[in-house]
Amino acid sequence: MSETDISRESPAVEAVVFDVGRVIVQWDLRALFAKLIDDPAELDRFLAEVVTEEWHFQHDAGRPLAETVPERQAEFPQYAALIAAYAERFLDSIPGRVPGTAQLVQRLAGREVPLYAITNFGAEFWDMFRPTEPLFDLFGDIVVSGREKMMKPHPPIFALAAERFGHEPGAMLFIDDNRANIDAAAALGWQVHHFRDAARLERDLQERGLI
Repeated sequence: MSETDISRESPAVEAVVFDVGRVIVQWDLRALFAKLIDDPAELDRFLAEVVTEEWHFQHDAGRPLAETVPERQAEFPQYAALIAAYAERFLDSIPGRVPGTAQLVQRLAGREVPLYAITNFGAEFWDMFRPTEPLFDLFGDIVVSGREKMMKPHPPIFALAAERFGHEPGAMLFIDDNRANIDAAAALGWQVHHFRDAARLERDLQERGLI
């Protein structure tokens, strides 16, 4: 079944809920460390073994940098300065917006569609990032995994979001680039869009009569 078929058969959407990383803004650890490691092979090894996405995800789950950074520096003392840069220069891993999504957010806001977000994002990193992105001023509420110490795709974060946003899951459209998150939300009754690019999202939103 296509997303267009889903949109035609589903109830009207009362609110749209976005993921943040790789949906609204780009996120890539390579964007940070390519500025600090000149050798491409060394850069690949560092991102595969030292500051990996898997290691990073514990911050999304709520672990503080004051614990994780010293632990990693003790494990890889030769990279202590680069691991410190991960904490200090994290915003360099967010090089800009995903093309086209911000314009869709603005169009939804212009039609007074309630907007929310659920993001796997470290609490300390969110505190750094949020003031830099005024687009989130259009959002009624944002559930940040690192603050709540619960992550997608686990059901409790979706239950918390539904309670805070004030809409039934079946009346909300959840947009995420991660298939596991989409599948989890759909199993809990949310309407979903598996994000690939803004053009496909635009078509889905049009089909649903939201823009």
